[in-house]
Amino acid sequence: MADMEVVDRVKSWLSWSWTWYLWALWLFLVVLLIYLLRTPLRVYENMNIVAMFLNTLTPKFYVALTGTSSLISGLILIFEWWYFRKYGTSFIEQVSLNHLGPWLGGVENNNNGNNNTNNSQNNNQQSVPECKVWRNPLNLLRGAEYNRYTWVTGKEPLTYYDMNLSAQDHQTFFTCDTDHSRPSDESVMQRAWRERNPQARIKAAHEALEKDSECATAYILLAEEEATTILETERLFKQALKVGEANYKKSQSTQHLGAHYEAIHRRDTNVCVYVRRRLAMCARKLGRVKEAVKMMRDLMKEFPMMSVLNIHENLIEALLELQAYADVQAVLAKYDDISLPKSATICYTAALLKARAVADKFSPEIASKRGLSTAEMNAVEAIHRAVEFNPHVPKYLLETKSLILPPEHLLKRGDSEAIAYAFFHLPHWKRVDGALNLLHCTWEGTFRMIPYPLEKGHLFYPYPSCTESADRELLPAFHEVSVYPKKELPFFILFTAGLCSVTALLALLTHQFPEPMGLVAKTFLNTITSPFNFLVEKLEGVLPSNLWHQLTRL
Repeated sequence: MADMEVVDRVKSWLSWSWTWYLWALWLFLVVLLIYLLRTPLRVYENMNIVAMFLNTLTPKFYVALTGTSSLISGLILIFEWWYFRKYGTSFIEQVSLNHLGPWLGGVENNNNGNNNTNNSQNNNQQSVPECKVWRNPLNLLRGAEYNRYTWVTGKEPLTYYDMNLSAQDHQTFFTCDTDHSRPSDESVMQRAWRERNPQARIKAAHEALEKDSECATAYILLAEEEATTILETERLFKQALKVGEANYKKSQSTQHLGAHYEAIHRRDTNVCVYVRRRLAMCARKLGRVKEAVKMMRDLMKEFPMMSVLNIHENLIEALLELQAYADVQAVLAKYDDISLPKSATICYTAALLKARAVADKFSPEIASKRGLSTAEMNAVEAIHRAVEFNPHVPKYLLETKSLILPPEHLLKRGDSEAIAYAFFHLPHWKRVDGALNLLHCTWEGTFRMIPYPLEKGHLFYPYPSCTESADRELLPAFHEVSVYPKKELPFFILFTAGLCSVTALLALLTHQFPEPMGLVAKTFLNTITSPFNFLVEKLEGVLPSNLWHQLTRL
């Protein structure tokens, strides 16, 4: 399909470019014919008149000529630029495609489904959200994964802004105003979560365990940051779970006694959910995928109110690893709802499942001849939907841009979310035969469907303009942040800009250096007219002289 898109682009470009070339050629031939018919015969008998005419031209003429050409092309450039900013296309291109193109054999209809597009846009358009930063559902372990990357490469994969957001999350999840009943949490762990130095945090966690050997949050911090292997991390999380479940059951029986006890129970619930989720992720990393799936399903069933943590995205990734595509479809049917916030995992997994049905037999050459089948059209539409939601993902899936370790927080529809998705889901796309080929052939077509200006949307709310600045804070400095793909300037704007610049430069040079530039202009005109003079001389030698007399009398 990439070949098809290239062919379509070439056809479109040729349709309007050759239209103007043919019109210019036709106009030139008409002027030439009038000149031949109305010019006296002696002009053709004595071509020195042309040289005499060129010799009589003064430098002022060339200055006026180039200045006038520069002014006209500048006015055309300003109008073309204004039209492009307002409507997203070149005026000359639009006129040639819609009015002149059909005269030369027809051009593909660009109105394909405009009414349907407008209807779907009105039905599916949502309110524009803020650039909210979300916790990465699949974030890695600092000690066992992020730190190992730093040891090997010497680069810091996490930014201070990202780690500061994590510190705020930990304080929200694992502390409450009633921690005076647990001195280890109140005096030590609250300080530990605020520490910037990793070694200071680890030291504080050990200090908390010395005061209270049943401090679940201290085990969590050590599992996240001190453990250097997944097995060691899992062991510490199991210790945290043992303590956390005991505290959870204790606070569950007293939560109805007042706001004080309810806050304690909320904090114990957060600890229990966090640890069980991390244990499921450890099981997934250690290859016990079925066990991880069961733990995630149980967690979602017991704590349905914790859907804000997006545990379903962990479940989708684990089910894709098991190639349980029917179960993945069932999860998508529940969470890919118009009233729920979307994510790259939701949109691209839906596209992967639809591509899986047709990708193995898909051929761009065959599809260009017979057209797309219903299943292929559904797969292409799903890919377009996913790309419109997050346009940065395909470059990572197609490996045209290098991946880095995902951050601990991500911005939906941003480059950070694209990295987090592709980091874990690229193997699943590779496993489906032909899926990446179908993505490669079709994803760029999305940008021709999205209305212009870019503040408008097609299937989703308009793409936020703040994603680039937020991603630069979330992603490390050595990574080149991907920005929203913008439409390229039309050919005629670039051509007019070049023409305006060249003619303005020629006018300036002619004004400053009149004699040399006049000589250059005469030489250029002599070179241009020499083939015409040669042709006229040959015609005079072949055609009888009385024929020229008859033609000139017309």
